[in-house]
Amino acid sequence: MKLKGKVVVITGGNQGIGKGIAKACAAEGARLAICARNAAKLEATSRELQNAGADVLFRQVDVSDERAVDAFFHEIREHYGRVDILVNNAGAFDGGPIDELSLDAWNNVIGACLTGTFLCSRRAFAMMKAQGGGRILNIGSISAQRPREGSSAYAAAKFGVWGLTQATALDGRPFGIVASCLHPGNVLVERRLETGQESDDEPMMNTETIAEAALAMLTLPPDVNMLEAIVLPIGQAYLGRG
Repeated sequence: MKLKGKVVVITGGNQGIGKGIAKACAAEGARLAICARNAAKLEATSRELQNAGADVLFRQVDVSDERAVDAFFHEIREHYGRVDILVNNAGAFDGGPIDELSLDAWNNVIGACLTGTFLCSRRAFAMMKAQGGGRILNIGSISAQRPREGSSAYAAAKFGVWGLTQATALDGRPFGIVASCLHPGNVLVERRLETGQESDDEPMMNTETIAEAALAMLTLPPDVNMLEAIVLPIGQAYLGRG
């Protein structure tokens, strides 16, 4: 019970990596506040967690919407009184050659991946600062270091998340606020299953593997930070990929 009694906020917690992290944290005794845009999947996941004995607050939130984020964190404060851990996992992917990428697609990816990480971190940081510390874990991607073709919006967003992580870590250091970034490689999430991408030749990890890595980062001693971690299948093209 490494997280017993701690309040863990997870964005994009209704499926995939976010759901895996929520289950792992709940198993360690955490109280959860999860949000996502898809209300039906969010409610189903929350009920599943609650049926397993977890304390869960869940709300439909678009993390790129400042008012929605502010309202969510206000409710967390009212319900739990604090935030010990924030996991910025919400994101979106829209690809294609840069000359064919629409501004709407660009804004959707940047909004979900980067603006949402900023808005949630800003609110959590203020609460953590007042209470004497906390942890912020941003879910990046190996695309933050080795982009693929046709992924300009996603690569830009994830490069930004890694930069924001470092800036947050510096700002948080005097206040006991730790910020770190977990870069997953290929993970077999619902999006891949729904689009048939599971048939690709590339090796995949399951969400439980990433959740295990996230939990390791989140349960370090409060004076220790694993600033960055890259977790990928050993057979996945990474070094020199392109």
